[in-house]
Amino acid sequence: MRYLAVAALGTVLAGGLVACKKDDATTAAGQTAAGEPAAAPPPAAVSSAVAAMSADELRTAAQKALADTRMYAPAGDNAMEYYLALRDKSANDPGVASALTDLQPYAVMATEQAIARKDFPEAKRLYALLEKTDNAAPALPRLMNSISEGEKAAATAAANAPALTEAEKAKQAELDKKRLEEQKKLQEQAAKELAAKQAADKARAEQQSAASAVAARAAADKAAADKAAADKAAADKAAADRAAAQRAAQSQPAAPRPSAGSSDLVAVSTPSPRYPPEAKRARQGGTVQVEFTVDGDGSVSNARVVSADPPRVFDREALNAVKRWKFKPVSSPQTTRRTINFQP
Repeated sequence: MRYLAVAALGTVLAGGLVACKKDDATTAAGQTAAGEPAAAPPPAAVSSAVAAMSADELRTAAQKALADTRMYAPAGDNAMEYYLALRDKSANDPGVASALTDLQPYAVMATEQAIARKDFPEAKRLYALLEKTDNAAPALPRLMNSISEGEKAAATAAANAPALTEAEKAKQAELDKKRLEEQKKLQEQAAKELAAKQAADKARAEQQSAASAVAARAAADKAAADKAAADKAAADKAAADRAAAQRAAQSQPAAPRPSAGSSDLVAVSTPSPRYPPEAKRARQGGTVQVEFTVDGDGSVSNARVVSADPPRVFDREALNAVKRWKFKPVSSPQTTRRTINFQP
């Protein structure tokens, strides 16, 4: 009998040990090696419902969320989620990138406030928004460390605290309600600040645009003035050159003649020069003094322009005409000058 009792007691102890091991294994499945609760998977930054919306729907929803001061909350219906989903569909949209850049600092402050009030699920949700917005943002490591340390402290405090009474639960619910109201007020304030910033940016851009337009007009006016001055200088120089040419022609002595004077020259044929069409249309007149040599057979050679007023306008036609002139034969070549008038 004693043997049987000892054997039965051994069987009971063995069963108890097995049961303890099973309980330990079950407990370990939900805890880390250090006895801390296993970390929950991070929340998705963008809900599946938001991700399923079209680009046009997301753009409209984002603009309405901003107008209603739903910048980063509530989950699934806020501007950041809509813009993040829109960025996934339109990666190169500069308006989306600008909106997320503007919203990012307010989400950082909201995350810090959620950590301060020990609302770690909300802090993690906001962190996910920030991480998807810019996974290299400098604030991310600090925020993650604060969330992790805060959760550890809260878990330790919860393990050592007694169960909440109904009154305490009701108080906690009231606190949660106040938290949502506070979050709404914070978003409204953030929306006002963002609107003021955007208005200031717009005013600054308009001022810069106006200043650029003034500078462009001033540059155009200066260029026009410079061109007018250059044109006047060129016209003055051309007039001075013509006057100098005329003075030189008047003071230049007649070329020596090899034999008899020009009075011995008798013209046989002196066809008139062709009037340049451009000068005729402009009703422009002028004179060209030409020097040429009459050869023994009466033909003309070595024709050249001595002076012209205005320069170069009638030169070619005057030379072409003189080269066709014919004189009576002379005993020896003679050089002479003639002035050809062009009148419109």
